[in-house]
Amino acid sequence: MSGPSIATLDLAALLCSRVCHDLISPVGAIVNGLEVMEESKDEANKTFALDLIKKSAGTASAKLQFCRIAFGAAGSAGAQIDLGDAEKISRGFLEDDKTKLAWNLPRILMPKNRVKLLLNMLLVAGQTIPRGGQLTVDPIGAGETMGFKVTAAGTNAKVLPAVAALLGGDAGSEALDAHRIQPFYAALLAKECGVKAEMAMVGEAVVVSAQ
Repeated sequence: MSGPSIATLDLAALLCSRVCHDLISPVGAIVNGLEVMEESKDEANKTFALDLIKKSAGTASAKLQFCRIAFGAAGSAGAQIDLGDAEKISRGFLEDDKTKLAWNLPRILMPKNRVKLLLNMLLVAGQTIPRGGQLTVDPIGAGETMGFKVTAAGTNAKVLPAVAALLGGDAGSEALDAHRIQPFYAALLAKECGVKAEMAMVGEAVVVSAQ
C-alpha cells in the first residue's frame, strides 16, 4: 500500500472520530428534545419533542449497531458473523426515505473481517449517491471466500476519485483525516481478506467490488 503509513494509535483515533461524527447528530437531537420537554409547558411542543427523542434514539441505536461491526472487534479473533444479521443492521443504518437496500446474499456465516469489509463497502457506495437511490448487494462466488459487489444507482451517482484511490490501496500524499480514514480502513480490510477492492462507473451506476 503506497502513500503515508499510519500508527496504530492514529488509526484508532481517526476511526473513533469517524464514529463520533455519525453519532453526534442524533445524540444532539435527543439532548435538544429533552430540553424542550423540560422547559416547555405546551403539550404540542412536548409531543413533538418526544417524537424527536424516539426517532433520534432509534437512529443512534442503528448507527451504533452498524459501527460496532463495521469498525469494532465484534467478537473474538476468528469469529464469524451471520450475513442475515449484517443485512438487518445495514438496513437500519442505510435505509431511509431516500435510500433503499436490495440484499441478494445468502444467509450464511462468514469470517468477521470479510463482513466488516462488506459493511465498509456499503458506506463507500452510499457516499456516491448523496441524493439517495438504490444500493444493491450481490455475491461474487460462494462460501466463506465469497466476494461482494455493491451497486449504487441514483441521481448524479459518481465515482469519487480520492475515495476510489484510497479504496484501491493508494493513500496518496495527503495526510489521513477523519473523512479519508474510512475508505483507507476498507482497503486495509480488503488486504487482510486477500482480496482487491475497487470502485468504477458501470453505465450510470457506481460499482464497488471486492474479490
